[in-house]
Amino acid sequence: MDKALQTMINNMPEKTGKTLEEWFKILKKERLEKHSIAVKFLKTEHGVTHGFANTIVTLSKEQDAPSEDLVSAQYDGKATLKPLYDKLISVVLKFGNDVTLSPKKASVSVIRAKQFALIKPATKSRVDLGLKLKDIEVQGRLENSGPFGTMCTHRIQLHELSDIDDEVIKWLSIAYEKSV
Repeated sequence: MDKALQTMINNMPEKTGKTLEEWFKILKKERLEKHSIAVKFLKTEHGVTHGFANTIVTLSKEQDAPSEDLVSAQYDGKATLKPLYDKLISVVLKFGNDVTLSPKKASVSVIRAKQFALIKPATKSRVDLGLKLKDIEVQGRLENSGPFGTMCTHRIQLHELSDIDDEVIKWLSIAYEKSV
């Protein structure tokens, strides 16, 4: 666990009135399936700020289903794509200590203050990188969001490690910067 996250957890009782474990119990009782609905619940019903709410929900989901198990399951039968995922994660984690990864059953959301990217093994030979880049035109390898709908504005299709080049890193970085 990185220092910033540990500091946030340590400050949680003072800033939110409850420990992380107490928040876990509240969320478990509510049985809110979707990340965004659980965050909204904590913000509206308990007055928790977005940063704490997002952290609480993310950590509660990780507690329920170990994230490595979710990621491993995504790449089961697609082992050649796992290095693409690993490289994308290593890139986004270098952007800052405010990046949170939220593995789901079929994808991994990459979040700062808001989600800015989504990594999904789309086929046995392709990873789709969804990006939230409002007001940016489709260009080069940056295409319409396709299957991501409104969650992401754009998509880049990745087939091999060399596809994660300076252009992809630039678009990831721009999405990160816009996600405040």
